[in-house]
Amino acid sequence: MAPVPLGPTPESGLFGCRPCLTRLVTRARRARDASLLENAEQARAESARWEPVRERYLARLDSVRKAAEAVAELVKDEKTEPLRAAWLLVSLESAYNWVPDAPEPPASVGREDRELRDGAFRLDLAMISVREAVAERLAYHLINEAQPDEPEMCEEFECPEDCSGRHDSSDIDCGPDAVFEDLAEHGVVVEPPEPEPFPGELLRRFMKTDTEGEQEEDPKWTELEEGSATVLAHFGIDADDTDVLVSAAAVGLVADTWRDGPLDEIRAADGGPSDGEVFAQSVDLYRRAREALAAAREDGPEALAAFVTIASDTRLRWAGGSRFVLRALSRTETEAVEGFVRHLDNRVWFTTEVMRAKSWRAALLYGAASAAVKAPGHFGMPAWPAVVAAAMARLGKLDRTGAPEVLDDLTAVESALLEAPDRLGAAALDWLVEHAVFEVSLSVEPGVGFRVTPEDAP
Repeated sequence: MAPVPLGPTPESGLFGCRPCLTRLVTRARRARDASLLENAEQARAESARWEPVRERYLARLDSVRKAAEAVAELVKDEKTEPLRAAWLLVSLESAYNWVPDAPEPPASVGREDRELRDGAFRLDLAMISVREAVAERLAYHLINEAQPDEPEMCEEFECPEDCSGRHDSSDIDCGPDAVFEDLAEHGVVVEPPEPEPFPGELLRRFMKTDTEGEQEEDPKWTELEEGSATVLAHFGIDADDTDVLVSAAAVGLVADTWRDGPLDEIRAADGGPSDGEVFAQSVDLYRRAREALAAAREDGPEALAAFVTIASDTRLRWAGGSRFVLRALSRTETEAVEGFVRHLDNRVWFTTEVMRAKSWRAALLYGAASAAVKAPGHFGMPAWPAVVAAAMARLGKLDRTGAPEVLDDLTAVESALLEAPDRLGAAALDWLVEHAVFEVSLSVEPGVGFRVTPEDAP
């Protein structure tokens, strides 16, 4: 039969007849198909052995991760004793160490298993979170245990009579550079970073000076001062009482700069602060505003920078035991947070302009008038004691089953509301707001003051 050249060229290499070539190709195909069938059976067998191993490993990862999340929540709960928190971490670390190395899948299954990788990654994140929570809890515990009793501070903190004199700290801010100084004491020198510029243009505005000497007074500032005095007289607020004026101006400063504007958008966002957290933080900022305004009498408008620094700090935990920080919303609500800081910056700047262009008293009159219109029944205003009296009358009639324990002693609750509402904690304030305890009607008798009437009064 005629030979068929197989190459590499028609004149050289191997030759075969057509029937032989057909038989060889058929035999090769059968061998190939048999090999594929054998490989498929092997792959199915390997997969059947691999799946249970994989599922057991994923189940262990998931169990330990859930345990880590549960331990983190318990550690954050103040009812969990610090020693118990430490033992919880030790037992959790033991469970984590017993998690075996990730099993290797057979070659027939493939080397990349995203679910195995993601499960291990989520467990590592949970372990990082719980270690951070335990470290923070134990660090504060050691610091507080090392502090001596300080009964002389009870007066400053307005403590109850049975206070032991031990005032524990739960949120200490040493500033950005303290760690470098602490390390230097141990012989470790690390160069600190360059200081951050003051937010916005506020510092430049505070330090603004008139290089051209005295300028003629702008009539608008005189009108603002006289108009504010008229408003305060209408609402029965004694503008000649410096303490009352500073207190009302502090309420107005918080209302104008912090409570107004973008705060509503931040509260409505997922993960935003609750009513109780806003209440507690506004009380804390009122105290800071009052201190800054009082200091501005001697130090000038630059003293208000201290208030702005705290009020616009996106990393600071809010008062009343809250764990909310503005930074938590910075990824999802970037525009709202930036607008909030910008609004606060601008409104404080206006107050400093009034103080610089007219006088310290003119700025207080403006802030107090704003408070009389926007927040007449807030903590720090003359009407607040009457609001508290109405609130306590309503609270005494409510069923407080399930309410935070701090609300059990009505005498202590009334004292805290009058002196420092944030002392009750954000959770208790949330409960009070939710049950409409503070809902009152404020009517003004011109020249006399506000009259407080509970909403449910006949």
